This record gives sequence, C-alpha cells and structure tokens, in this order.
Amino acid sequence: MSLYVPPLRVDLEQWCQWTESSWDKVQAVVGRSFRVPAPSENVYTMAATAVMRLLRQNDVDPSRIGFLGLGTESSTDNAAGAVIVRGMVDRALERLGQPRLSRHLEVPEFKHACLGGVYALKNAIRYLRTDGKGRQAIVVCADIAEYERGSSGEQTQGAGAVAFLLEESPRLYTVDLDHSGSASDYRGPDFRKPFARHFDDRYLPSRQRVADFPVFSGPYSTFSYLDGTVHAVEEMLRRLDVSAGRYYADVRALFFHRPYQQMPVQAMSFLYVRGLARGDHHHDELRALCAEAEVEYEAVLRETVSSPDLFGELLQKGPTNPYAATSAAAGVLRRKPAFRDLLEQKMSLGDDVVRDLGNLYSAALPAWIAAGFEDALARDIELAGSPMVAVGYGSGDAAEAMPLAACAGWREAASRIGARRALSGAIDLSREQYEALHDGGRAEGLADPLPGTFAITRVGDRYEPAFQDLAVEYYEFVPGP
Repeated sequence: MSLYVPPLRVDLEQWCQWTESSWDKVQAVVGRSFRVPAPSENVYTMAATAVMRLLRQNDVDPSRIGFLGLGTESSTDNAAGAVIVRGMVDRALERLGQPRLSRHLEVPEFKHACLGGVYALKNAIRYLRTDGKGRQAIVVCADIAEYERGSSGEQTQGAGAVAFLLEESPRLYTVDLDHSGSASDYRGPDFRKPFARHFDDRYLPSRQRVADFPVFSGPYSTFSYLDGTVHAVEEMLRRLDVSAGRYYADVRALFFHRPYQQMPVQAMSFLYVRGLARGDHHHDELRALCAEAEVEYEAVLRETVSSPDLFGELLQKGPTNPYAATSAAAGVLRRKPAFRDLLEQKMSLGDDVVRDLGNLYSAALPAWIAAGFEDALARDIELAGSPMVAVGYGSGDAAEAMPLAACAGWREAASRIGARRALSGAIDLSREQYEALHDGGRAEGLADPLPGTFAITRVGDRYEPAFQDLAVEYYEFVPGP
C-alpha cells in the first residue's frame, strides 16, 4: 500500500478560532486537521502520485499489472476514468527510464460515494481469481471532500489517495470475499451530488469556481450509516457462522469507513448493543444499559430484528431514527470504561495518524488500514494469526464488511507503506489562504508542486470542428526521489 495527501493543511484548532467553534468538541468528534489540494492538483494527480509511490516503493514490474481500478466520487470527467491515471503514470515511468504499464490493462472507474474504493478492491480480487490469474492488480482510491463554508460538514473536509497492489500471493494481508457481507438500500436524499444543482441559483450563488459540494442531510445520514453498516457486518458474521460476542472478543483490529473521528466509535457501540441483544448470555448487561438510558429493553430487542425502510419513512414523515432505543443504549455504552478499553484494544491502530488526515471519502478506510499496519510495526504488535475486519460504507445506500488476515511476513510490506511519512512537510494555511483556495481556487504564497508528484500544467481551450480539447487537463510529473 501507499499513501499521498497534499501538503496544504488546515489546522482545526486554528479553524475553530476563525469560526468561533468549540475546539474541545471538534477535537473529540472530528480530529486535528485536514488537507486541501493545491490549485495544480485534482483527484487524478493525487491518484497517480499514490500509484507511482506504490510502484517505486515496492519495486513493482509495471508489465505485470493487468488491472488498474480507480475508486472515487470526485472525478471530473464523465467519460474517462482510470485511464487518465494510467496516462500520467506511463509518462512518468518513461521519464524515469522504466517500462510503461502493460498495454493489456483494464482501466475501470468505480463510483458509489465513499464505497467506490471497496467495490474496486473486490473487483480486482475477482479479476485475479478469474481471467487475471498470474498477474497483478492495482486499486487506487482518491477523493476530495469539500463542503460549503459555514455548513455543518466544513470541518470534515480532506483530500488524498491510497493505492493497493494486489496479487495471488499477498505479502501484507488477505481479504476473505467468501465470507464478506454486503448490504444496500436506496436512501433518497442522503448525501448526493446531482449534476443539476450546478444550474440552480441557490447552490452557492457567490461561487467563484466550479465546486463539488454535496447535498447532504446530517441526522438522516447518521441513521443511514448505522443501518447500512450493521446489516453488512451481521451478514458477514452469519457467513462466518460466529456470534457477535465471540467475534468482537477475538478480532484484533476493527477498521471502519472514517469520515470523522467519532463515526466508527458510534458504529461500534451500536453494533455491540445489537450483539448483546442477539446473544444468549448477555441480557443482564443489556438490561442494565437500557435502564441507565431510560429505554425499554424490549424496544431494543424489537429494533434488533427490524428491517426499517428509511426512505419510505422519510417520504411519509421526514427523517426519523428507527433505532432510537438502541442508539440511546449505545450512547450510555460509550461512556463505560470497559467499552473504552475495548476500543483501545480493537480500534487504536493507526488512530493517531488518521486524526490528521481529514475525510478522504473512498480513501478514508484504506488510509486507516495502511496507518494501522504501519503503527503495528512501529509498536511491535503481532498481527498474523488474528482476525481483522474492514467495514466500508457509501452514502448510507450501501456497506461492505470484509474479513482481513495479516500475512505471515506482513512486516516487510508494512515497512514500505510510508503513511506517517506522507504527512511530513505540511504547510499550514492562514485563514485568508484557506478561504481564497476554498472559494476561488487560488491563493498567494503557496509552494510549488513537490518532487515525485503530478501537477496540472495547462487546460485545453481549443473548440474547433476538427479538433477539440476544451477543458481537458494536461499533466506533468515533477521528478524527484
């Protein structure tokens, strides 16, 4: 695996001063900082940089790659996908005197909000199992999370890319698709990016650039996230034929989609309460939580076996929480020292790094996994032989839960990830620079592109009958170590 994030950083403690927000709350719920792409960067330059780091840090033979999948919701071309990344990488490899990627290379793009990268990963594994036997695959997840200034999502922005190398004999970890769990259901207006919004005067009337701010509904999105996640995880447990209590006791690391710091904690507490409700020997613990939360024990049991239609309920009476009793019990659980100890044991790997990444959308889960393996190496924690799980999520509509297992020789591959190194050299933006970049796409006094990265050098403007490249971006590789 490899990671790239832009050097431009917004320190959330400073942001809280600019916006008169509570630093204590933002630090606990969201994290410490987020990254912002430079004017010369976009989702394709970040993806290509991550792929080049992957190839160079792991001495990969480009001719063996038969699949290059891009997972993103931030692409800006509605026709081409991963082939744009391929084009940049090919020219960079040539410039370094190395062979291009194989000409016989699949280049699909996968889009489903934050789940696009997981779908790309699953399809790459299926490729290696079928017509790609004996070859290698690359999946790169890249996104730019941006929200309108003053919105409730502004502090959960971010940008970056994570690339994977997949092969039949992996060196870092395996993914068990045979026992993975899937869940999906249509959620209507939960986090959408309808193209028509760009032609509506209510969509940021003062915008100075084309912005990709989502249309989202905070509380409804939370209900959708919890509903989608629990159905995927519980389907995985069913396929593994293991109880929730036994699995949560045995699992070594829990990696969830992480748009901000608190969301995985909220999901895990919710799953834990449902596990208590489904188990045969933990009802006293659940009764005590219900009593403290002042909800009926029977209400939690009913919610555990329910299958609510969130969109149908939204159409009838607006967003409602179909798991009100479970959520209340989970809120009490999160305050318990024993549960906090459980989180420290199961969800602490890589936690310190991802607090400074911000929201990476499709790359958020892969970034946490990468940081987790690197952290385990640094702390001399053995991962081989213990189960792990990765839970992906996309806009409440869909979720995936996949069992992972570290390979016997995982330490060598982990030593090459460079997750913490990718955070080095950060440039803290002033309020004026951040607002100028956010609103207008330009700011004074910013550094040139870093060596070893890609940059947009010009944008096409020809619009003639025989040749057109209007708005097509041209890229160059900035050589370096």
